[in-house]
Amino acid sequence: MNNKTEEIGTIGNLRPGVKGINVKFKCVSKNEEREVASKQTEDNLRVNEALISDESGAILLTLWNNDIDAVVVDHFYKLKNSYTTVFKGSLRLNKGRYGVLEELTETDVPTINEENNLSDKVYEEKQNFSSYGQNRSYSKPYGNRRDSGPNYRSRY
Repeated sequence: MNNKTEEIGTIGNLRPGVKGINVKFKCVSKNEEREVASKQTEDNLRVNEALISDESGAILLTLWNNDIDAVVVDHFYKLKNSYTTVFKGSLRLNKGRYGVLEELTETDVPTINEENNLSDKVYEEKQNFSSYGQNRSYSKPYGNRRDSGPNYRSRY
């Protein structure tokens, strides 16, 4: 049995590519639900995005299938073992297969901060090609690498 205390983070400190995130938040709003086809099974899947917030900031939470119905606007939740990704240049929080979403009965998030919306910041998605073709790294526009940016000239 693991007696380690569960560390609760804040939305305002989230960055791209972080795993194992635990946060408490309020669901501020939900976008319109849409259907997408699964790449593996070609089944139709439901997807939605909810704007969630705590006292440090706000971010879009990607919701799939049954999680869409489980999250209600103006309710409080705790999300464990989640991770961040960049989708279309925007930072997103994801529950994933191993994440756990729990509704809170008490309002542990007394105030919310929608002004610091991390999903409004634009991130450049850099593709790293590996033998599997699945690895990605993310950075702010032009990052701080020497070999990127408007003044970079390729040797090839």
